[in-house]
Parts: sequence; structure tokens; C-alpha cells
Amino acid sequence: MTVRNALVVGTGLIGTSVALALREKGTAIHLSDVDADALRLAEELGAGREWTGGKVDLAVLAVPPHLVGDRLAWLQKEGAARAYTDVASVKAGPIADADRLGCDPASYVPGHPLAGRERSGPAAARADLFLGRPWALCPRAETDAGALGLVRELVSLCGAEVVTVPAGDHDAAVALVSHAPHVAASAVAAALAGGDDVALSLAGQGLRDVTRIAAGDPGLWRRILSGNAVPVASVLERIAADLAATASALRSGDLDGVTDLLRRGVEGHARIPGKHGSPVRDFAVVQVVLRDRPGELARLFNAAELAEVNIEDVRLEHSTGLPVGVAEVSVRPDDTGRLAEALRFHGWHVPRVSR
Repeated sequence: MTVRNALVVGTGLIGTSVALALREKGTAIHLSDVDADALRLAEELGAGREWTGGKVDLAVLAVPPHLVGDRLAWLQKEGAARAYTDVASVKAGPIADADRLGCDPASYVPGHPLAGRERSGPAAARADLFLGRPWALCPRAETDAGALGLVRELVSLCGAEVVTVPAGDHDAAVALVSHAPHVAASAVAAALAGGDDVALSLAGQGLRDVTRIAAGDPGLWRRILSGNAVPVASVLERIAADLAATASALRSGDLDGVTDLLRRGVEGHARIPGKHGSPVRDFAVVQVVLRDRPGELARLFNAAELAEVNIEDVRLEHSTGLPVGVAEVSVRPDDTGRLAEALRFHGWHVPRVSR
């Protein structure tokens, strides 16, 4: 292992998660943050110790995009590391800032892990946050092979998968698959502010799925969107045009126009890769009624293990006002009968199996 020690600058969700992941693999971690409270909490969580100077193998800049260039210039001036990377969700802006400030491009490998949570701050950090997730790296012609090797090792130690992509292509891609969807989810969630209590009491899992990411920190997302404004605006304009056309079709009774959007939605959804980046597979769904009590999910997973059935995915749908919910367990079609039989044997009500 060549990343024997690392410096993580910024102890928010991503920075602290990187530190925790590396600590689990035996890397010595130093932490730095202008927010003394966040730094102290990250230390208490076991993420590392405060950096007091000295050179490390790798420095990870987990700061907002508009601060990457400034922090990189300072760290390189201090000779803090053999190689540097960042985790900002946009790449063109930080790279331009680094060039403007005269940073050494050879030792800097721009990066972005495609992982996160609705919650922010070190308290939300998890060592397993990056497992199986793509981690974009945007090396340039000037990038040193040794620096790239260290950053690729970082990604591997965190359990993620390297995706090499030019910075401009990266920003266009995340506008489509991350930034614009967040804005769209926020627009749907914002409409709920005017809903009455009766309407919201009827909310189902579909609404929760669509609006889940809208719970993100507005201040953080303002910075993200400002750094990728034009690509995000282009995607939102296409979405807005589809929505406007659909609204017009509904008012005129043109259901063919509505169906066209729904059909294209199915086609687009089918293109989202499955787990481990593989093509999406067709799984059967076994529905299980769960009581709202400790250990219920653990019992379900144990029953599946005893039946030698691998659970591919699981979703929980809560019943408003009732002490029960429904777990939708996705398994291979050939395993549905065996799993349903095992669950019924252990006392669960299994209403139906769908494909």
C-alpha cells in the first residue's frame, strides 16, 4: 500500500466518510477544517487527528467547489502531499481556478465520488458510503502517473469504482443524472407546501421516492448548482418543455401526448444501470407485511438466508397511522416460491408475488 497516510481537508459528510473508510484500511489520517466544531466531532468519531503540519502521501480536498483552487494552491505551497485530489461535484470550475492560481497540474487529480446522503456534516458520515459507487477521475495531459496511481488507490481503498472522464463531459453528465434531478425533486416537494393535511395524509411511497433527495441542504446545493449552472439549466429546460407539453395535452384531452412522455420515461428508467454497473435485470418482488417492532427486518433477512435466497433489493413502504408496513423484497424469479414459503413458515403474511 502506497497511501500510508493522508490529509483530509474538510470534515463534512464526504470528507469524514473518506477518512473513516481509509482508517478502516489502516491509513493514518490527518484532518483539517476551518470549522473547529466539525473537526472536533470528526475526531471523536474516530476519523483521524488534527493536522499540525508535515508531509503526507495524499491530500483530499473535501471543500466546496469554489474553494478547491485556493486550498490546493496553499497546500502545494506548503508541500503538504505527494499528490492531491478533490471531491467537488463539479470539475471545470475548480480546474480553472487552480490554473488561474498557478497550481501544479502534475500532482493534482480532479475527482468526484458519486455518493452522498440527504443529511450533511460529520455526524452523517459512513465508512461504507462509497462501496460499489462510481468515482469520477478527470486527469489531464499534465497529470503525473504517480499522482494518478495514488488517487486510484484512494478510490480502491474506499471500495468505489474508477470512472475516467474529461472534466467537461463530467459536468454535463452530473447535470443530467444528479443536479437537475435534485432541482426537479425540489420542485415537486415545494408544491407540497400548499397541500392540506388531508392530501398529505394520503401520501404513499411513490411521493417519498420522488422527493427524497429534496431534503438536502439548500446552502450546499446552491453552491453546487452555481458551479454547474449552464449544463443544469439546459437539462431543466428540456424537462420543463416536456412538463409544459404534458400539461397542455391533459387540458386538451390528448392522452396520446401524455402516453408518449410516460413511454419515454419507462425507456429512460430502463437505461439506469443495475447494481455493480451491470445491466438492469428483471427481478420478482415478494411483498411481506411487517410489524413495526425491533428486529423484524433482521428476522426477514435471516429467513431468506436459511432459504438460501439472495435478496437483490428491499424497499419499505410504511402504512400511515398503522403499526405495520410492507417490505418489497426483490429476488431472482426462480427464488420467489422458496422465499415466500419460508416467510410464511416463519409466520409472515405474504400477500402476493409480482414480476
